Amino acid sequence: MSGLIIILIVIVLLVLGVVGWTVGQYNSLVGMRNRVQESWRQIDVELNRRYELIPNLVETVRGYAAHEHNTLEDITRLRNQAASLASHEGATPSAQRAQAEEQLSGAVRNLLVSVEAYPDLKSNTNFLELQRALTETEDRIAAGRRYYNANVRNYNTKIESFPTNMIAGQFNFQKAAYFEVADHARAATDVNFGEISYRGGQPQGQQTPQALPQQQSGTPAMPADWGQGQQAPQGQPQQYGQAPQGQPGQYGQAPQGQPGQYGQAPQGQPGQNGQWPQNPQN
Repeated sequence: MSGLIIILIVIVLLVLGVVGWTVGQYNSLVGMRNRVQESWRQIDVELNRRYELIPNLVETVRGYAAHEHNTLEDITRLRNQAASLASHEGATPSAQRAQAEEQLSGAVRNLLVSVEAYPDLKSNTNFLELQRALTETEDRIAAGRRYYNANVRNYNTKIESFPTNMIAGQFNFQKAAYFEVADHARAATDVNFGEISYRGGQPQGQQTPQALPQQQSGTPAMPADWGQGQQAPQGQPQQYGQAPQGQPGQYGQAPQGQPGQYGQAPQGQPGQNGQWPQNPQN
């Protein structure tokens, strides 16, 4: 009888342990889901503020840059599309909403860049105020997105991990969507260095010859780009031809009175890689 009681006690403890662990994991998932929803509400406030600023920005730009008609229409269309999706969203955004908001962000950035060509618009007080407000809003959206995505990552990892995935499936915990940055926003400016011309009118793709330092006083330095087999001017070293008189040669024959590197050695001096001089001293 006592053995049966012990077994029953062990079973009860195991059941209580499993129930307690399940309750703890469930409460953890609820807390993480609430943090995701709260962080998204902070972003949603800034997005709605942007909805209010964009119509005034469009009207201000239209008065100074009427031929930016297509750009202004695109911004208005994307703004209305994002606002429509926001009115039907729940506690967290859908992937479609996130994509629409990022397209709207890109359109606003492109418009603010394009107005650099209009000095009158850049000096307009109303435009400057709208530009400042939009820039601050975009900065807060970017900061809120980083915080939101961090919470989404932790929440989704918890849902997908074993054994909490069984609890998530049992109580219908759904994965949250990231508020991703679009590819066009990540792309860096493409700088084509091939369009930069060399100084002094040097053609593209050619190197400017470098002048050698002067070897003798009063003698100008000569460029070190002589072709193989050509003779160098007197008094100057040569790279690939014969060496001048009185100077060591690099690849040709050595001058008289100086040791040669690769050719025949001068008379009365030992050669490095060529023949020994006549009458070498023992």
